[in-house]
Amino acid sequence: MQRDSLQFHNVAATRSIDGHDGVLLQRVPEDVRLGLNEGAQNRMCHPAGAEIRFVPDGPVRVTLSTRVRESVVRPFWGPFQGTEEFVVGAEPRTIEVTFPEKLGRIESDRVDELDFHPRVCRLRLPGEHRGGHVFYHDVEGNVRPPRADELPSLRYLAYGTSITEGEAPLGEHLTYASQTASRLGADLINLGSCGTAFCDEAIAEHIAERDDWDVATLAVSVNMVDRFSVSEFHERARNLVETVADAHPEKPVVPITIYPNARDVCEGTDTEGRCERFREALRDVVRETARDNVSLVEGPDVLDSLGGLTTDLVHPGDDAMIRMGENLAARLETVLAETDSP
Repeated sequence: MQRDSLQFHNVAATRSIDGHDGVLLQRVPEDVRLGLNEGAQNRMCHPAGAEIRFVPDGPVRVTLSTRVRESVVRPFWGPFQGTEEFVVGAEPRTIEVTFPEKLGRIESDRVDELDFHPRVCRLRLPGEHRGGHVFYHDVEGNVRPPRADELPSLRYLAYGTSITEGEAPLGEHLTYASQTASRLGADLINLGSCGTAFCDEAIAEHIAERDDWDVATLAVSVNMVDRFSVSEFHERARNLVETVADAHPEKPVVPITIYPNARDVCEGTDTEGRCERFREALRDVVRETARDNVSLVEGPDVLDSLGGLTTDLVHPGDDAMIRMGENLAARLETVLAETDSP
């Protein structure tokens, strides 16, 4: 969406909240948010993978505030990570940025190699524990929204749990979804939902109704292991996969089974083998749907080593996220190539 000559990427709606001067940024429209489970309604107000984008002409000042907790905002210039980070709290804070002069001297043929043009400022907003709900107040300075040719042409949508939203890595650019997008040369739409990825009908219909993605992964869902029976999971996952795949028969839809976690490796934690039963249920869903555009990826093939996990043995840290991005991007490249082949 656009506002004040800014592009709000991975932001589907803004909303006024009593007691706040700015507008809340949220990742799904309000009617979709209210159709989700209660926890997911809150998670979609965390701007994981959201960015405020613009091309400046001179210095630009963007004013933001936050609730729930302080938020770390990092500017990127195209694919280049800025040297500053800004901590935004409950009181509005104005972030001032100026185009780095050295980036303007990159040779034009080298700029053409980049998926993002370096003149595009990307204020990357925090998801998960790195921040709270972010409010936009205003912008000062001469700006325009980026053009399509200054952004990646491929768009990758990721739905899943806190692992997709990005629980543990130190920055948004280190989540596996962001790492995957970077390796694909794609723009990321992150719909991760910490602790609440229950394959709700509202999120299935929302993804199905969107036309702004080219490939989608559905990482479902360790969040459901303790809350739903295997049969309930099967039905919810089947509805999600079929709803999305049938709405976009020309686009790859890639369900991902549960990533390895403590239940798989700690003695006495999963005596009933529930994680593996949930993985098998998702395999059954893919077999039963039999859609040409649906391809299963095994979570243990993406997270192929325990060593990069954090100490909770659930959430991948920086190293594991990077490795996951490498593995998943390689798989998606194959899927996309098969889709494009005659």
